[in-house]
Amino acid sequence: MFIGHFGVALAAKKAAPKASLALLIFATQFVDLLWPILLLLGVEHVVISPGITRTSPLNFTDYPISHSLVMGIVWGLAVGGTYYAFRRYSRGAWIAGFAVLSHWVLDFLVHRPDLPLWPGNSPRVGLGLWNSWAATTSLEIFFFGGGLLIYLRTTRARDAVGQYAFWSLMILLLVAWLGAMFGSPPPNVRVLAWVGVSLWLIVPWAWWADRHRELRTAV
Repeated sequence: MFIGHFGVALAAKKAAPKASLALLIFATQFVDLLWPILLLLGVEHVVISPGITRTSPLNFTDYPISHSLVMGIVWGLAVGGTYYAFRRYSRGAWIAGFAVLSHWVLDFLVHRPDLPLWPGNSPRVGLGLWNSWAATTSLEIFFFGGGLLIYLRTTRARDAVGQYAFWSLMILLLVAWLGAMFGSPPPNVRVLAWVGVSLWLIVPWAWWADRHRELRTAV
């Protein structure tokens, strides 16, 4: 799943209105921000295998640190706890922690049975909706569209930056998703990893856009 994770982040703004959208995107995308770094370091591994599923050419052979269920819980506690230590916003900390874990839950819906439950000799699970174009696109659109609608009902632009910075980010995410769905597979793992690293740029972009928006109702 790709834009569905961003949909969760957008929706989470209603649950934690004082938290920046940057934090919420960082949390929902945390394991996918960590994963390309581990790929470049040779700690985790993936094989590009076109046709392995209908919608993704990636064969995730080894990624227990970033994508196991147990480590998802650990990373959620780490992100939520760190945020609380700096901001003292307990609701935001809890939502951030659950947002990290939500990534594994949504991945469970679409991945082949390749998601480990814990590092080491673990069973691997996944419902495999990536084998269906209709199911994959419907799920992505449902989560992203729903999250976007909730965010827009929760916030409004304070100025032109809040309008254009936000919508340009949404368009970028949609274009990136369509490119991943309908474009050619990455030529090699290193290129894939660097594209993944570039997703870090979305976090400050989200902070910039969200800073120029305001809540529709006081909290």
